[in-house]
Amino acid sequence: MKVYTGIAVSPGVVSGPVLVLGSENFRIPRKYVSRDAIDDELHRFHAALEHVCRDIKNNEQVVSAQLGAQYGAIFSAHLQMAQDPRLIREVEALIREQTRSPEFAVSRVLRSYAEQLEKMGDRYLCERALDIFDLEKRLLRQLLGESREELRNLTEAVIVLAHDLTPSETATLDTRFVLGFATEAGGRTSHTAILAGALEIPAIVGLGRCLAGVSGGETVILDGDNGRVIIDPDSETVARVQDMQVRSEKTSKRLGLMGSLPAETQDGQRVTICGNIEFPEEVRHCIKRGADGVGLYRTEFLFLSGNREPSESDHYDAYCRVVEACGNLPVVIRTLDIGADKVPQLLESQFSKTQNPMLGLRSIRLSLLNTPMFKRQLRAILRASIHGNVRVMFPLISTLLEFRQAKMILMDVMEDLEDEGIPFQRNIPIGMMVEVPSAVILAEEFAREVDFFSIGTNDLIQYTLACDRSDPAVANLYRSGDPSILRLIQMVLRAAEKYGKSVTVCGQMSSDPRFIPLLLGMGLRSLSATPQAIPRLKEVVRNLSISEAVRISQHASSLDLARDVEHYLQGELSRLCPDLVDTVGF
Repeated sequence: MKVYTGIAVSPGVVSGPVLVLGSENFRIPRKYVSRDAIDDELHRFHAALEHVCRDIKNNEQVVSAQLGAQYGAIFSAHLQMAQDPRLIREVEALIREQTRSPEFAVSRVLRSYAEQLEKMGDRYLCERALDIFDLEKRLLRQLLGESREELRNLTEAVIVLAHDLTPSETATLDTRFVLGFATEAGGRTSHTAILAGALEIPAIVGLGRCLAGVSGGETVILDGDNGRVIIDPDSETVARVQDMQVRSEKTSKRLGLMGSLPAETQDGQRVTICGNIEFPEEVRHCIKRGADGVGLYRTEFLFLSGNREPSESDHYDAYCRVVEACGNLPVVIRTLDIGADKVPQLLESQFSKTQNPMLGLRSIRLSLLNTPMFKRQLRAILRASIHGNVRVMFPLISTLLEFRQAKMILMDVMEDLEDEGIPFQRNIPIGMMVEVPSAVILAEEFAREVDFFSIGTNDLIQYTLACDRSDPAVANLYRSGDPSILRLIQMVLRAAEKYGKSVTVCGQMSSDPRFIPLLLGMGLRSLSATPQAIPRLKEVVRNLSISEAVRISQHASSLDLARDVEHYLQGELSRLCPDLVDTVGF
């Protein structure tokens, strides 16, 4: 049994066969064979091996003739590896003695070799591991008849394990067959992680190097609550996980009743809890769970779903679906917020001009530079505003000039619509995301000009603590409970209160039940979270009084270290809502 630990980004515990996605995306269809078929399976393995060896010899001859013997020697080494008696004996033993399929046996043996080389830490040996993966692909290609596994072609349930999944790959996952996924790369707030939450499938990112030790077809437990992937679990682990699933289902049923209940503290303070959505279809999840509206409607999916820039009609249709579904409930539409972890092909050239896209041309900066694209989106938002309670929000505002420029372009679009006789909401509320320290420092100046603030803690933490949120190497530095982050939030709340402006927290922090008492104690009364998190947040609010929240906030603010803050908040959550601690695995 092997256990890998990463960053839990979408809750749930599932088990099933693993589908390992490499560059070839091969799927090993079966793990075992019947004993009476062993001889046939051994013959199939040797036939595939002979074919691969002939192919390698041909490559050696062609390359030697065209480029020289020194380059042909690369394939000579591959041939020696393929014909290694020890390797062949180990594969044969798995087939003969353990009745493993040739595909599984080949993958298991070769990946064990590759894993040993990678663990040595020597760069040259790590590169030799790539040669082993190449041999694995060649053999699997023969054994599987040149077949490749495509995520869109799945016909049975699997757990996907990959180095990484692009946003477009994640967005097209068929939840009927993908029970969950885990990736070696990625961070808590990468776009892939956000999409996993939107799809409501268990997911883990940032596992680090692990693919070399996993063969397709093995049984895997994916614990999206605690961030663990368990390969070939023993019977005791399976029993423990099954017990956890039973308890989790009971808690989920109880939380399912929260949809019809208000988010109101025990001393009568009403708290607004809205939903964050990525796709129009998610609005039904928000309504089902009793959300008070949509507090963050990300619009990037329109740019990520194809290789063409979305038309005004594309924007308008998507926005209307959400606005009309919400009725009189507010819908906050954020304009394009393309970052380094979610660059569509149609905009790649603009991002390639900088070595650090997270500090370069992104979000509102890109919109201000590409005025026709920006106006197209604003026209659609304004047109959709007549169908409900719409608000517009600009992302990653770092200077007063940026906000004023964005607002001026919005005013220009309003004039164009008026000239064309197209109706829109003239007094539409205009807000901004607070995601960089400069916006916090100037919060009072901004408060004189905006209608509302929305604190995006994901980027605020990243820019304040100078750690790439998608880099597993510094994931331990990315902490919502860092005292500097708490002080920045408090500064925004004070500035907003002074000028009578509303504040919502819409980042990952607002979906974490531990931080709800802290935020309410600071004075926050509006949250926007993932639809999945809404029932849990309601339960925390309903088990809490404002006086308790103030006490928790004051004590947390007196602590010096993020780990102390988070440990304290975990203890308070255990006292208020013990079932939630078990469910989300803090």
